[in-house]
Amino acid sequence: MCGIVGAVSARNIVPILVEGLKRLEYRGYDSCGVAVHQGGELRRTRSTSRVAELDAQVRNEEVSSGTGIAHTRWATHGAPEVHNAHPHFSTGPNGSARIALVHNGIIENHDELRAELQAKGFHFESQTDTEVIAHLINHLYDGDLFDAVQRATVRLKGAYAIAVFCRDEPQRVVGAREGSPLVLGVGQGETFLASDAMALAGVTDQIAYLEEGDIVDLQMGKHWVVARQPGGGYKPVQREVRTVHAHSGAAELGPYRHYMQKEIFEQPRAIADTLEAVGGITPELFGDRAFHAFKQIDQVLILACGTSSYAGMTAKYWMESIAGIPCNVEVASEYRYRDSVPNPRTLVVTISQSGETADTMAALKHARSLGMEQTLTVCNVSTSAMVRECKMAFITRAGVEIGVASTKAFTTQLVALFLLTLSLAQGRGRLTEAQEAQHLKALRHLPAAVQAVLALEPQVIAWAEEFARKENALFLGRGLHYPIALEGALKLKEISYIHAEAYPAGELKHGPLALVTSAMPVVTVAPNDTLLEKLKSNLQEVRARGGELFVFADSDTHIDSGPGIRVIRMPEHYGPLSPILHVVPLQLLAYHTACARGTDVDKPRNLAKSVTVE
Repeated sequence: MCGIVGAVSARNIVPILVEGLKRLEYRGYDSCGVAVHQGGELRRTRSTSRVAELDAQVRNEEVSSGTGIAHTRWATHGAPEVHNAHPHFSTGPNGSARIALVHNGIIENHDELRAELQAKGFHFESQTDTEVIAHLINHLYDGDLFDAVQRATVRLKGAYAIAVFCRDEPQRVVGAREGSPLVLGVGQGETFLASDAMALAGVTDQIAYLEEGDIVDLQMGKHWVVARQPGGGYKPVQREVRTVHAHSGAAELGPYRHYMQKEIFEQPRAIADTLEAVGGITPELFGDRAFHAFKQIDQVLILACGTSSYAGMTAKYWMESIAGIPCNVEVASEYRYRDSVPNPRTLVVTISQSGETADTMAALKHARSLGMEQTLTVCNVSTSAMVRECKMAFITRAGVEIGVASTKAFTTQLVALFLLTLSLAQGRGRLTEAQEAQHLKALRHLPAAVQAVLALEPQVIAWAEEFARKENALFLGRGLHYPIALEGALKLKEISYIHAEAYPAGELKHGPLALVTSAMPVVTVAPNDTLLEKLKSNLQEVRARGGELFVFADSDTHIDSGPGIRVIRMPEHYGPLSPILHVVPLQLLAYHTACARGTDVDKPRNLAKSVTVE
């Protein structure tokens, strides 16, 4: 969500800024823009179209400079219109633009600051909270931009990553962060800022990760960092510059129509890569501290949002049944705002594809403030803030996931959480050598099993043609597969815009059954487990009301197609790992339904890939 790129160089950096934005497009945005220092003045180009259109605009307008900033915006304050797009300007005493600024995050006290600045004569052209920061820095500016940013940021409440430059100080960009990621890139005689190291791929691999409260001063071939102190003020600090090989988001689609389809079909490889270094079940899979930490805990708290929270819900079933350890799953955006009962012997597990999810990061810090210090993250980005914040980590090897709707990240998260379950079970004396061997064999066969499920795509496409004409759908699952039903409903609503809800199948008679008609398709996940007979009764409840059933059933469930019921048979039953197989056809159903409806599959409306605002 939102992307920042900035640079100070002797060469023309506009192509670098635009290319950086292209690499960040997967995060989601609804406007974009570039501002530079050119001919002694500030120039700006903004668009509510794609970055490709912005690129054409800057070329047509011959925008060129060695100093500049660029941004992709996901609208929070103010509609996605050009006057709300970043960069924002603030004018100086002579009436020309003096300050240019881009911002990720949300400023909570923007109304108060806006009123104060309007009283001082500043004119606002947008409805954004960001323009407040530009005017505040301009108001405090007295010839030193670095100093003005330091004085301005102490007035800000909320989350932000900013990049700003001034007409009166060529070849200088200042950045600051609080609650939103920002990295420094160091090149040969040039310096860069970005919200994600991926934006700088191919430009520099020398990256420093700024920490909370940092302000960085970028000049030609040099930089300074200061850190905010608890008692007030700032002091100089050093942030380690390390070699980071960031992957470009501009992956080739190959034979696929969309990145989401490509990523669905990459799941066998992603799972295999995630399991590649797993020779056996051991706490050290989660870091050097894990052996000692796992012995100190007696419960697990999982914090996550969206798709990742459904991975956590699935893991709860595993942990309590296999490891015998109590597990609570909290929606991260809710957890920090309610009174809870902390237990210092809790293992706090965060799950995040990007490792930058603002709600999850805030929930993690809240848990730590309550005295729960044993922290572990399951994440797809080894250099992310979440990995740096947690004491232990498991890095999934899903590769870059560009489609906003998560697919391969979800299944690799499930693999990581199953490994965590086995490790905890082993430490608690609940995993024999024979059971470990059996689980490892199943894990190693998992890529082939997923590949067999992907072969069902033609059957799923036939269903999708019918779903495309619907506006509502119900998803049902029981036990371990209820979170998978939730994930299936989320995928359908995310990219096809069909209203979809998921329920535990046993809850059907407690309300949702009132919605069942022939116009309401009911998708059911039907593995051959201990709840199968109960599930069959729930299916009969739907049929008795004239509902249309679409069932993904294991081959030995004896659920057959007939009037009002359609069945796609899964290749094999997979025991506790069955959720990983059953989610794949639900991904395909959502994808092909969206294609049939003609939606923008990879960039669904109103959504962003990396949600870095609260």
